[in-house]
Amino acid sequence: MTAVVDAIRDTPFTVGGRSFHSRLMVGTGKYGDPDTMMRAIEVSGAEIVTVAVRRVDLDRTKRDGILHHLDPTRFFLLANTAGCYTAEDAMRYARLARAAGFNEFVKLEVIGDQETLLPDVQGLLEATRVLVTEGFKVLAYTNEDLVTALRLEDAGAAAVMPLASPIGSGLGLLHPLWVRTIKRRLAVPVVVDAGVGTASDACLTMEQGVDGILMNTAIAQAKDPVLMARAMRLAVESGRAAFLAGRMPRREVALPSTPSEGMLD
Repeated sequence: MTAVVDAIRDTPFTVGGRSFHSRLMVGTGKYGDPDTMMRAIEVSGAEIVTVAVRRVDLDRTKRDGILHHLDPTRFFLLANTAGCYTAEDAMRYARLARAAGFNEFVKLEVIGDQETLLPDVQGLLEATRVLVTEGFKVLAYTNEDLVTALRLEDAGAAAVMPLASPIGSGLGLLHPLWVRTIKRRLAVPVVVDAGVGTASDACLTMEQGVDGILMNTAIAQAKDPVLMARAMRLAVESGRAAFLAGRMPRREVALPSTPSEGMLD
């Protein structure tokens, strides 16, 4: 049924001029071994796969390295500035990724607090403005604040990525209203990033109308990452279909499923 909905009513997920079928984006960190990582990625159906440039060996010839296992003709590799605490560091690693053969897309993170891993908004805006002038397509990780999201769009971000909850927390979508508001107000794609813990979280998040979800820990740290990857794929598709279908109104009173008129006495 989802395929029918996709074909009739949905449009491809488009960001920075590139279109994709899957609305699930996945990361490559925290897996027990490369084989499990690859099986999970394949089962997830994701086309966009993020790579933390600061934390991986950029030499693709090394068999124990992440990049050795990721075929760039099969997956769209998205460089990630995870672990950067200043705008300068984030910009440096974005440039390093492009020089190492990545594309012009970058998932931009500028972390402002080591305990909560919440973003440094000022540094994020600064880095976005500079990288956009250098030809990067910036997907900016931020908090679920509308004003920041609007400023990132004005700065030229190709997509804005509000968190569901703190990175790696698995708490799920804490503030659906603000995520819906960001999606409603922005013209660029909105992709929820961080905090999704299980399939029900993913489904609920997609029901808010966002364009996609990026997740890593929820899959990689599951007891069975491959099975969880399949669950997340189905949840993202289900949540998207439910959003397109339009849910019934919420009511505070019961309403019978069948009309009372014409019933036999």
